[in-house]
Amino acid sequence: MYLIVVYDVGVERVGKICRFMKGYLPRVQNSVFEGDLPESKFQAMKVGLAKRMDLSVDSVLIWALRDSHWVDRQVMGDEKLPVSQFF
Repeated sequence: MYLIVVYDVGVERVGKICRFMKGYLPRVQNSVFEGDLPESKFQAMKVGLAKRMDLSVDSVLIWALRDSHWVDRQVMGDEKLPVSQFF
């Protein structure tokens, strides 16, 4: 499945969440990760995120699509970390 993951977490957890997410998906902006993952890794990623978050104040948004063919990705301005370099 194709995922877009965006997080907004406390400053003391930003580095920890970012390092963790880099093990699953390519980083496309400061707090945004995007790419393909099998269902089993997707579930493991969610469990790992929950362990690293403070669920009372942190937020992670996940968009799950069947595959990248369903995404009309448009960039305005400078693309900081192009996803195409990973595929």
